[in-house]
Amino acid sequence: MGRYAARRLLQMIPIFIGTTLLIFLMVHILPGDPVRAIYGDKAPDPAQIAQIKREYGFDKPVLEQYVHYMWNLLQGDFGKNLAGRPVTELMSEAFPVTLRLTLLAITIEIVIGVGLGAWAGLRAGKAADTGVLVFTLTVISIPVFVLGFIARFIFADELGWLPPNVQDSTDFSQLFLPAFVLAMLSMAYVARLTRTTFAENLRADYMRTALAKGLPRRRIIGVHLLRNSLIPVVTFVGTDVGGFIGGAVITEGIFNIQGVGNLLYRAIQTSEGSTVTGVVTVLVLVILLINLLIDLLYAVLDPRIRYA
Repeated sequence: MGRYAARRLLQMIPIFIGTTLLIFLMVHILPGDPVRAIYGDKAPDPAQIAQIKREYGFDKPVLEQYVHYMWNLLQGDFGKNLAGRPVTELMSEAFPVTLRLTLLAITIEIVIGVGLGAWAGLRAGKAADTGVLVFTLTVISIPVFVLGFIARFIFADELGWLPPNVQDSTDFSQLFLPAFVLAMLSMAYVARLTRTTFAENLRADYMRTALAKGLPRRRIIGVHLLRNSLIPVVTFVGTDVGGFIGGAVITEGIFNIQGVGNLLYRAIQTSEGSTVTGVVTVLVLVILLINLLIDLLYAVLDPRIRYA
């Protein structure tokens, strides 16, 4: 297991270099001049523009800028935005907010999604299974921003159960509604995936063997059936974490959350290349580490993978 983890970590190095290079190049071909955008409608002094470009290294070739960026990155320096604030400072304010939102959304996704899927899978072909199918199809067919406004209107504006906007990002009660909206679509997919794997594994040989041995039903479902059915679910949830962190732009905008999605959206609008590159670089690292964790979890859930 240790040798496998070390090999995967080494494989991450070229992947990380390739993805960060691609991101860096894409950011630098965005239309508009971020230095001129600082001055707004005012006519900037060409000498000042040239000085700022020299200060930030914008006057150098793109590949040279990338090499310089990666060298600074190895030292923990993500650069500064055009306002002079370190990108690490901006990310240190935004990432904890989005991480709390993501953790809450993943918890909702797993608890409700796996619970609904298992309930439907154990009752395949019955009314409960049909009800879960209709519910998940309805959720999947509605865009996230529509779900967000509907949930905010019902639970915040009409019923008053939850606040419409997040004033304190450390308060999980305020983050519950946006986390629920963020998790809704993935929760529906998890429920359908769990239902399918439960229904398939119920017909497997090892399930018949467990029943023939006279094992308690709770042990058969909770140990044998659940563990084997969770492998595709773990894969989906793991890949979903990066999507939650980077794709929370709409949800954070609806509920006024000052997280990574909001930071990334504002940085793209103002062509803040250093901020965009820094945020996406961290997201790439998070996704790579999560993929490694998923592969290691396979061995925990299925001993056959561990022995192979």
